[in-house]
Amino acid sequence: MATKKITITVPEELLESIRSRVDARGVSAWITEAAARRDAMDKLGELAAGLQEEHGALTDEELRATDDWLAAIDAKHDALRAGAEVKHDSGQAA
Repeated sequence: MATKKITITVPEELLESIRSRVDARGVSAWITEAAARRDAMDKLGELAAGLQEEHGALTDEELRATDDWLAAIDAKHDALRAGAEVKHDSGQAA
C-alpha cells in the first residue's frame, strides 16, 4: 500500500501516552492502526444506518435473540480461556 507523510497535531498528553507504549518508529504505525480502526467503525456505522433505513429497526425480540447469541459466544470463549473443551457448532442467530 502506498503511504504519504502528513503532519498532525495531537494533545501532548496523548502523544506521551502513545510514546510510552511504542518505540519512536512505532508512533506512525500506532496512529495508522488507530485511524484504520476508526475508519472501519465509521463504515460499519454507515452500513448499519443503511440497513436500518432499508429494513427498519430491529425488534425487541431480534435484539434479545442477538444478545442471547452473543452471550453464548462469550460463554464459549470464557470456557476456552479456562481450558475447557468446547463443542463448536455452526448455528447462527435466527
